[in-house]
Amino acid sequence: MPLTGRDLLSLKDYNTEEILLILELAAVLKEKQKKGEPHALLAGKTLAMIFEKASTRTRVSFEVGMWQLGGTALFLAAQDLQLGRGEPLKDTARTLSRYVDGIMVRTYAQEDLEELAFFASVPVINALTDRFHPCQALADLLTIKEHFGKFTDQKLAYIGDGNNVAHSLLLACSAVGLDIVVASPCGYEPEEEIVALARSRAHPGKKVEICNDPHAAAEGATILYTDVWTSMGQEQEAEQRRSEFLPFQLNTALLEKADERAIVLHCLPAHRGEEITDTVIEGEKSYVFDQAENRLHVQKALMAMLMGDKKGGVYNWLK
Repeated sequence: MPLTGRDLLSLKDYNTEEILLILELAAVLKEKQKKGEPHALLAGKTLAMIFEKASTRTRVSFEVGMWQLGGTALFLAAQDLQLGRGEPLKDTARTLSRYVDGIMVRTYAQEDLEELAFFASVPVINALTDRFHPCQALADLLTIKEHFGKFTDQKLAYIGDGNNVAHSLLLACSAVGLDIVVASPCGYEPEEEIVALARSRAHPGKKVEICNDPHAAAEGATILYTDVWTSMGQEQEAEQRRSEFLPFQLNTALLEKADERAIVLHCLPAHRGEEITDTVIEGEKSYVFDQAENRLHVQKALMAMLMGDKKGGVYNWLK
């Protein structure tokens, strides 16, 4: 089922088969890259990258990924575009669509991303909004699949803010058959609408749970995952959040509650000493930097599938 021409605004619109297909191609592209084998699936193509939020992994992984696929990426800071002077999103979308083959956006409001996608005639990829972070969740799934070999019989415990990362993990884990529990302080739980959607997507017998007890969530988990307590745009809440989230720190005591096979994930950047201790992130159970690398490979797979040959030539690699 070719995905050419589709957007990736969130994982809500991607079913289990499509997600697994992306992961399969990501694994193929990763192997080819490690072996130095050519895989210029987007030769002659151009990706516009619009940034309203700062980044390290997002910019580098998309830009390097396009280069490795034989294409070109253009970094476009919002303040350097006419967007910064009040040009309507729909005008920017329609103009860029005449120049490039895809648009990647890292911004604040999910509504702005969706408006841009509505008016664009090329694929639009969500590289992060305040509500969703689908590329990160796909990289997380690839990391888990590489380590455990399968998603069944695994439990992911997400400890911390019910934010964009938690939302995307709920949708991703439920789609592939992973048990997931999100433990957040009272008042910081994921949106009820997204929890309900994740439960409706969950495989038979699989669990989607929300709680306020990090130790109960970590019990028997094979994946422990956390994120920063204060995201970009929430800086005025930082002091209050540090106080309320302190019991939710991913530390050695919490890790001891998990399954002996457990691995530790963090989407980075990490505030060491806050949501995760230095001992844990540097420990032997940490797969944080494998996880960071996998952003490159899943995004290459996404771009190849969404921006590639309309005849589905990329899928020949998966036969």
